[in-house]
Amino acid sequence: MMKKLFDEPHRIFLISAPIILLIGIWSSESVLDINVHDAYFVIAYLYLAIMISTIFAIIGIGYWIMHKTKRKLSKWLNWIHIGLTFCGPLIMLILAQFYRKEITEYDFNNNLTLIIVLLFLLIVLGQIIFPINIIYSLTQRGK
Repeated sequence: MMKKLFDEPHRIFLISAPIILLIGIWSSESVLDINVHDAYFVIAYLYLAIMISTIFAIIGIGYWIMHKTKRKLSKWLNWIHIGLTFCGPLIMLILAQFYRKEITEYDFNNNLTLIIVLLFLLIVLGQIIFPINIIYSLTQRGK
């Protein structure tokens, strides 16, 4: 099962795109509030789901094209990209559950916020692995 997933990564992305979109439609009344010092960023879950679904569909189509043209992608780059894309947000959600409500716990919450932001940046930077893998595959001779 896992071997098939990393040999054909387009499947997980193309299946995840409509699922994420449906979750966004289902929770369209909810919003994500991000507080950065004195500024608040408010994003509706529906728009966030549309953006993520579109990105997943583009990535899935890219992997699918590489699969259909029989271009060999790097397995370890696939592992890193898929791991960061799917496990990273799960870890962020788990870490967000540890926020403390007491006013005296600001240091703990600030450190936790820093870890979550760094993990988010790692996930975003990890998306660069997808085009690197495509370029690597296109520059290889042979298969």
